[in-house]
Amino acid sequence: MTVNEIINEPRQISGELRLKILGLYHQANAGHIGCSLSCIDLMIAILFLNKSEEDTFILSKGHAAAALYACLNVLGEISDEELSTFYQDGTTLPAHPAPRQYKGIPFATGSLGHGLPIATGIAHAAKVSDKDSYAFALLSDGETNEGTTWEAAHYAIANQLDNLFMFVDKNGIQGFGFTDKVLGETAAPEKWRAIGFETVEVDGHDIYAIHQTIQELKTHKNGLPKAIIANTVKGKGVSYMENKMEWHYLPMSEEQYRQASLEVTERYINELTNA
Repeated sequence: MTVNEIINEPRQISGELRLKILGLYHQANAGHIGCSLSCIDLMIAILFLNKSEEDTFILSKGHAAAALYACLNVLGEISDEELSTFYQDGTTLPAHPAPRQYKGIPFATGSLGHGLPIATGIAHAAKVSDKDSYAFALLSDGETNEGTTWEAAHYAIANQLDNLFMFVDKNGIQGFGFTDKVLGETAAPEKWRAIGFETVEVDGHDIYAIHQTIQELKTHKNGLPKAIIANTVKGKGVSYMENKMEWHYLPMSEEQYRQASLEVTERYINELTNA
């Protein structure tokens, strides 16, 4: 799909990628489904609409690897044959991203708290070398509990890295509970704004709104790193997964896979056909 097609019909690509993600997890009989469905619209806005060849994207919440692999497949970097080996012995596409031959996977991630420090270093290197490029890091809201995240944030502020974009997939659920019950609202926009990030809160499932936000923030050469706090739904698109912590872990049964695929098709694909 072209940029204009994605902007005009964002639900089409969102639905297609959701179906691809569900197929990967079903084939592998694996978990981490909910977190991939919550961040896929963010990835579409970043990877399909805003990332240039000179930019770097870091999926810090590496447990959503299937969402990244699905995007890179549609973008032509990962072949259908390679994609079919997801989570299998000898694969180049493990449960968490590993930096092998893919340009779109520059670093191994998954142990949370590493992505923002890496992206911060990349953004600073670009500034030092006068390179006109951006570093994009996609974090989970649970990841804002991590000390390394805050250390990197202060480094970015001190070095005026306005070419650093931090996206937080704020779905409200982390590994062992609701985020507000674990360490509190560490992904709250007012916290990031208070420490010195230029911060915007968006609907994390509105691809056009995310795109417009990125485009606007790119024009703000003000020395402030950017934080886009995206309100999302864990398991978005599948009724029995939405806002359920267990879908951070569980694989789907055959019947659950059929239901999930049907719901995504009805909500995203058929809705356009019948409009």
